[in-house]
Amino acid sequence: MKTPYLLPYKYKPIGWLLFVLGIIFGIFLITKDYDIDFLNVHVLSIFNESLLGKNPLNFFQIIDNDISDEIASIAIILGGLILGFSKEKIEDEYVYKLRKDSLVWAIIFNYIVLLIAIIFVYDLTFFHVLVFNMFTPLFFYIIRFNFLKLKSNSHDE
Repeated sequence: MKTPYLLPYKYKPIGWLLFVLGIIFGIFLITKDYDIDFLNVHVLSIFNESLLGKNPLNFFQIIDNDISDEIASIAIILGGLILGFSKEKIEDEYVYKLRKDSLVWAIIFNYIVLLIAIIFVYDLTFFHVLVFNMFTPLFFYIIRFNFLKLKSNSHDE
């Protein structure tokens, strides 16, 4: 089966490493609310607005920022994309079907969770839900795809 959008299988361990380390680092940052001093650096901000809106809108500025949350986010996204879109050892029509079904299921499930959050979660907590919602489609897809693959392998044996 020809799948030009998939990465070679050899990238899968790199995806797992980035994905898991990003999740661990992200959980650490959320639970400890800890600033890492050496990660506070000058960065280019395309758009910057003060917290209370006292300053005018600023475009293309150099600002000081702790980039630890950006590092965790990039690791989760890149790891998830590499992991989710790397070929399997045996890439056939059945695996293609599992991928497609998992992707559809992940998107539907993600939006059901988002709809529930829109109805029942408010204020700053809702903002946190939206931040987590950036990662959940990949997370749900990876879990579902690997679950279906594991389930099908256990039925084959």
